[in-house]
Amino acid sequence: MDSHTIAVVGGTGPQGKGLALHFARAGHKVVIGSRSAGRAEEAAAEIRARVGSAVDVLGLDNKGAVEAADAVLIVVPWDGHEELVAALAPVLAGKLVISCVNPLGFDKRGAYGLDVEDGSAAEQTQRLVPDAVVVGAFHHLSAVSLWEAEGPLGHEDVLVVGDDRDAKEKVAALAATITGRPGIDGGVLRLARQLEPLTAVLININRRYKTRSGVSVSGIPA
Repeated sequence: MDSHTIAVVGGTGPQGKGLALHFARAGHKVVIGSRSAGRAEEAAAEIRARVGSAVDVLGLDNKGAVEAADAVLIVVPWDGHEELVAALAPVLAGKLVISCVNPLGFDKRGAYGLDVEDGSAAEQTQRLVPDAVVVGAFHHLSAVSLWEAEGPLGHEDVLVVGDDRDAKEKVAALAATITGRPGIDGGVLRLARQLEPLTAVLININRRYKTRSGVSVSGIPA
């Protein structure tokens, strides 16, 4: 497995911190990004405490984290996403950018997918940073499961969408550090329009059955 320096923008949040934990365990250098470098370093310290001080995890502000990395995960709430990505566009250019963002709304009836002018969060990122290679992945993984698991989430698959096949293969390989097997190529980037709101279905399933549901695709050769 190739080793990467991975920035996790939004790495102080539950899902970002859980993804960072698994990448660090797998031997990747991880840089937690946050608007506050202090908060980022606090999250990095939590990961070092879980995995061991020998792992290469540090916290920086978002710009510094992106500059230090060759692959960047965007794991932030939809509210404020466009402003954040636009501000980071100069340092995201030329990078592999992995969008994990789910544009969701919530009301008394539960979670639901929002209509996005650009089609999806991933496509919005591509519009704002046309010189980046954008891939959508990791949308459906439970933040709690990511943080609590001591090993791979073997019951789940990571679906990967994008327009660059080589980039999708890199992200599929990264997915194996989470689930124990490569991610599944789900098609071109515009299909993030289907992947992102599917998270709302899982949230409502979790609410109904008091569980942590995920996505598992059958019929794929080993």
